[in-house]
Amino acid sequence: MKKLMIATLFILGAKVVCAQETGTEIKESVTATEVSIAQQAYTETAVTDLPESVTAAVAKNYPTASIDKAYINKENQYKLEVSLRDGTSGTLFADEDGNWIDI
Repeated sequence: MKKLMIATLFILGAKVVCAQETGTEIKESVTATEVSIAQQAYTETAVTDLPESVTAAVAKNYPTASIDKAYINKENQYKLEVSLRDGTSGTLFADEDGNWIDI
């Protein structure tokens, strides 16, 4: 009986270690993505200066959204602060062709 308890504790301990390692790997990849986005400098630009492809992508995928602020970086990628009619708001990232950029 004692050996069974020790074996059970050993297996549970191994599962905890594996779960912690997996969680750490995920956390590190998210942190790397966040750092990559944070390092890109965006400059505010007028919403009226956005390319038609970007405004069309917002209108197509988010028909109730309005673009409140727009920013551009040196790679012609856009950061868009949008709000929906229901009061929710968020940030979208798109390239100059209106393709969404995953963060």
